[in-house]
Amino acid sequence: MSPDPRKDPLRTWEMEREIVLTRVIAAPRARVFQAWTDPAQITQWFGPDGFQVETLECDLRVGGRWRFVYTGPDGTRWDNRMVFLKIEAPARIEIEHGSDKDDDPGRFHVTVIFDEQSDGKTVLTMRQLHPTREQRDAVVGFGAVEYGYQTLGKLARFVGAA
Repeated sequence: MSPDPRKDPLRTWEMEREIVLTRVIAAPRARVFQAWTDPAQITQWFGPDGFQVETLECDLRVGGRWRFVYTGPDGTRWDNRMVFLKIEAPARIEIEHGSDKDDDPGRFHVTVIFDEQSDGKTVLTMRQLHPTREQRDAVVGFGAVEYGYQTLGKLARFVGAA
């Protein structure tokens, strides 16, 4: 008999550092996956409502990176870097996301899972695993959950319109 995952101290520690977002998107899995892995597409929808994304570099392959700047509605700028660790079409992407600097202690691991439903829709699950519980709590307080759902909403509108 395998151990109860709810009592696994490592998993509990991970859950305290994790943010999980899920959305059903009315588009086929291959189409949603393509919107994440095509540089011409991801730059059109990625980011919260009201934010502008300026791409500095976009190489969406394993080992590649996407460097971009978010500019918020108030003019605040945030430098970002995503490094693509795993791309398994059309089911999974793994990314390290942080500021656009080497050895960023605040970078976090993102796993995006694309599950196809029998009705042709896609269940997208995005898991962010932060280095500490404190960082996770800080980004939740900053609005990461709301901004994440806004981003997934933009993705849903993009793949529905494209």
